[in-house]
Amino acid sequence: MRDDQYSKKYALIYTGLITVILLTPLFFYFIYMKNIHSIQNELFLKEKSLLLIKAMQEYNQNDEYFEYPRFKTFKSGLYDEKFQPIFTLIDSKINYFKDGYHLDGDNAYLIVKLPKERYFGAKYLILKNKISFAVVYEKVLLILLSIVIFVFVLTLLFLRMFAKPFQRMNKQLDNFIKDSMHEINTPLSIINVNIDLYNRKNESNKYMQRMKAAAKVLSNIYNDMDYLIKHERLDHEKKEIDFAAFLKERIEYFSEVASMKNIKINTSINACGKLYMNDKQLQRLIDNNISNAIKYSYENSVIDISLYEKEGKCHLSFNDYGVGIEKTEKIFSRYYRENVSKGGFGIGLNIVKSIIDQENIELKIDSTPKQGSHFLYIFPPQKTD
Repeated sequence: MRDDQYSKKYALIYTGLITVILLTPLFFYFIYMKNIHSIQNELFLKEKSLLLIKAMQEYNQNDEYFEYPRFKTFKSGLYDEKFQPIFTLIDSKINYFKDGYHLDGDNAYLIVKLPKERYFGAKYLILKNKISFAVVYEKVLLILLSIVIFVFVLTLLFLRMFAKPFQRMNKQLDNFIKDSMHEINTPLSIINVNIDLYNRKNESNKYMQRMKAAAKVLSNIYNDMDYLIKHERLDHEKKEIDFAAFLKERIEYFSEVASMKNIKINTSINACGKLYMNDKQLQRLIDNNISNAIKYSYENSVIDISLYEKEGKCHLSFNDYGVGIEKTEKIFSRYYRENVSKGGFGIGLNIVKSIIDQENIELKIDSTPKQGSHFLYIFPPQKTD
């Protein structure tokens, strides 16, 4: 994961945690603001009720009629002791009657008790309006959004600021690894070449075989690390590969490594046509599987490698009878090693996983601890001209 992705990921996580923590006080703030809004509405209705009462008090009985006040912001009406309407502008049903201010859904009611037989025989003055908490919701959402943006930006800035020393250190470490890889390649090539020259001029012996096998193991580790460093920067050009011939060549390459543990590699390689793939990636896939099969097999055992075509797809399988795998779901994690005593860096299968994901290669794993493992790779149908 790149540094910017890392910063954004953990900035989002931290922002989420802070937001969750702040939701409780924000919720109480929301309840408080709703109550304030409701109290303001109550005061508004009480003020209007006084206007209505004042208008009725100013009514002169000598007048021909009383024009009941009407307002756009609320509705009102006069009711008798049984809450039957004497005159009302309220067109909706009132579910229950209770002196004072109360809410019923999004309706607010103010019921004012009137002196008996004073205001047109009415006992109650009822005022009603629609109460909306949209303003409160908008304010709370605005506060929440401001907090989220502020915390995210601040966290992102702090993470990037704190990450700078580690970025410099990682860059120096990457440069060191790249330089080391370059320095290792030269003597490793010299060792391989000189061993081959020696074997051509002299009879083969077990000491040279061991040196050759060790050099090949080291070469495989080198190739993994080299691929890991360069694969994001390189464009892996694809080409047609004779799958069967390529596999036989890689098996032959590891034959000396297998012989050091007296392991026999049984093969069943059938023609599977041409494979359209990058040769470096295919080599990493095959080499890491053969290397792991040898590494985790018991001495004096066998490894079965098969290549065959089924339903128009190439099937490549590796079967060993060694220590097996307990947690198959973890083996593709970078630097994960289930058996530390076997050595390695835990990057081989991580590389394999990235390759099969990129190439849409299906993988099936069947493994039993202390009995062995079976890896089956099913390649997608290849394009034909």
